Amino acid sequence: MTDEHSEVLIVGGGPAGSSLGFALAAAGIDVHIVDRARFPRPKPCAEYLSPEASRILAAMGVLESVERSGAAALAGIRVRAPNGSIIRGDFVASHGFRGYRDRGLSVRREVLDAMLLDAARAAGARVTERVRATDLIHERGRVRGVHVLDDGARRELRARFTVGADGLRSIVARRLGLARVARWPRRLALVTHYAGVGDIGEHGEMHVERDGYVGIADVGSGVTTVALVVPASRSREIAGDRAAFLDRWLASRAHLRPRFANATRVSPVVATGPFASHARRAWAPGAALVGDAADFFDPFTGEGIYAGLRGGEMLSASIVEALQAASDTAADAALARYDASRRTEFSGKWTVERVIGLVVGSAPLINRAARRLAARKDLADLLIGVTGDFVPAREVVRPGYIWSVFGL
Repeated sequence: MTDEHSEVLIVGGGPAGSSLGFALAAAGIDVHIVDRARFPRPKPCAEYLSPEASRILAAMGVLESVERSGAAALAGIRVRAPNGSIIRGDFVASHGFRGYRDRGLSVRREVLDAMLLDAARAAGARVTERVRATDLIHERGRVRGVHVLDDGARRELRARFTVGADGLRSIVARRLGLARVARWPRRLALVTHYAGVGDIGEHGEMHVERDGYVGIADVGSGVTTVALVVPASRSREIAGDRAAFLDRWLASRAHLRPRFANATRVSPVVATGPFASHARRAWAPGAALVGDAADFFDPFTGEGIYAGLRGGEMLSASIVEALQAASDTAADAALARYDASRRTEFSGKWTVERVIGLVVGSAPLINRAARRLAARKDLADLLIGVTGDFVPAREVVRPGYIWSVFGL
């Protein structure tokens, strides 16, 4: 049954879909966002927003609400290597680059995502929850909407343009044949929240071990998010009892064990991954991909939320252009320009993420880098600024920087 039409249909109401929906609705476009969940809903995530993400939150009118919600403000990131060396990078540093805010934010996704979706709704976007996309509608070689299940009933939702903002396992990307899952690095994450973790400070933390790494950060109200990332080869161990696996892993680290001795888990342990998913391109005739549906490498650098927000912002301009195009060919050219612009925007960060992924997966490399960066805070601040999305990636891929860190 066909009962709804729109100019733009967005599958997925997370940060990428909400950012896009907000921008399009604010431009007067008839936009419809659908999501399989009912908001607010939890989402397995490290729950980190870079200092530059606050610019887009402000543009959507939610920054002050997020800050008032109890979100934690992060001054920077601390990374502990397997040899015990500590890298501490601050967002406000002597390099002279400044983000939109001097601090990052850490906030639970059920809080953040509900606010973002409400902002899109307030701008004029229609939002339908608990609707699951199952397939795409194709007509004469173009995507014209999606088939959905709505309370068990099959429906068709049609649109001039359809956007996949539906995350790491995007049904839109898969049905378009664009999704690619890399063979490296194959990692899984276990994500939960604790109350009462000891010695939580104003920095987000990454603890790298030979068999994985764990991210720890305050998310406000005395709650700490904990995201453990391990090789996918351990999936059978994890499947037996996720919570027990996480407890054993934390308890086996002498520097973490006392900090969790009196902590209480306050949310279920949720598994997600494998990661390293990348679409070979982010558009097809009548369709586009944004956020994790288009690209997600690894959780270590916390790129997901900012990339989704910024990607939605970028895609909105191309969709407005495509809607005004005189032909399908011209509309496709507008979407192709979006794909080119996002590669230009993110390619440097992608390179940094992949280098970090390689280093984190090798104890000798991360130990060597940590010793150098611990001794040269100026270099650590630059790297953390790149992960904060306000220092250009070129600052840390220069031969001189690489030589200073690795002595190669």
